[in-house]
Amino acid sequence: MSKLDSSSQRHGVNLNRGTFMPYLGLGTAKIKAEQTVQVFTAAIEAGYRHFDCASIYGNEKDVGVALRKITDSTVKREELFITSKLWNAHHHPDDVRPALLRTLQELQLDYLDLYLIHWPMGYVNSKDFLKEHQEGTVQHSDDHYTDTWRAMEALVEEGLVREIGLSNFNSKQILEVLAVAKIEPSVLQIESHPYFPQHELINFCKRHEIVVTAYSPLGSRESRSRKPDVPSLLEDARVVTIAEKHNKTTAQVLIRFHIQRGVVVIPKSATPWRIHENSQVFDWQLTDEDMEVLGNFESTWRIIWYDRDKKHPHYPFHEPY
Repeated sequence: MSKLDSSSQRHGVNLNRGTFMPYLGLGTAKIKAEQTVQVFTAAIEAGYRHFDCASIYGNEKDVGVALRKITDSTVKREELFITSKLWNAHHHPDDVRPALLRTLQELQLDYLDLYLIHWPMGYVNSKDFLKEHQEGTVQHSDDHYTDTWRAMEALVEEGLVREIGLSNFNSKQILEVLAVAKIEPSVLQIESHPYFPQHELINFCKRHEIVVTAYSPLGSRESRSRKPDVPSLLEDARVVTIAEKHNKTTAQVLIRFHIQRGVVVIPKSATPWRIHENSQVFDWQLTDEDMEVLGNFESTWRIIWYDRDKKHPHYPFHEPY
């Protein structure tokens, strides 16, 4: 059973298999090779111990160099919480373990704290999966995520992964996984922010003792899938008003919003001072009124759509949650 830890020393949640997951993590998508060591050094100095990675980000080898540097000089491996994700081209059960071994080799790790199925949609395997993803030339496969899940469970049993979970799955798909699971999903990672709070899906996960991680918590201003009519969340007048009241930045308000919901949050930044600023969210609180405002915006916008996979039979966003 997952239990929230609200002590002043440890800000996080204990997952199903007992692994402690910090509430605040750093997203690593789009961090450039030449920035990686500086970014990780700044994050460690600011107190981050949770890093969110994925093979499709194309930078796990660079992240591995940074992880090796900090574990050789600053922190022990067991102090870190490292997440990565299985890409869509590796959903066939025979491809799951080799994909993880590649990630471990690139990250220079012996194990992951958390491994997620990145999306429910499977693609035909390809050695050029990064290139095909960038060019939009992927081919859909009929691999079913419940079969993928059984292969994920084997990774836990082998000691290569401590916890396993899902990303971008809807409630019906999660129930299908739960129906076959020997090891239940510990985490669901989803887009969530005041423009798209995902109350129903988060409440569903709480009922099933699945911890939620929010990606794009600041609104993903630079996302290619962002619709042109979506305003800037960081500049929304309601967020600005709350930030000014607490003498905080709008980013800090948006991060704190998730923490007070009991949701893990993984903002991205490659700027050292902003990484530090975003970490200053544990010595103050939003009021009940603030939480009510942030959780009940009248307009809702999903930012990450993955439109090109809408015809895939396992595309998750046709369901209400």
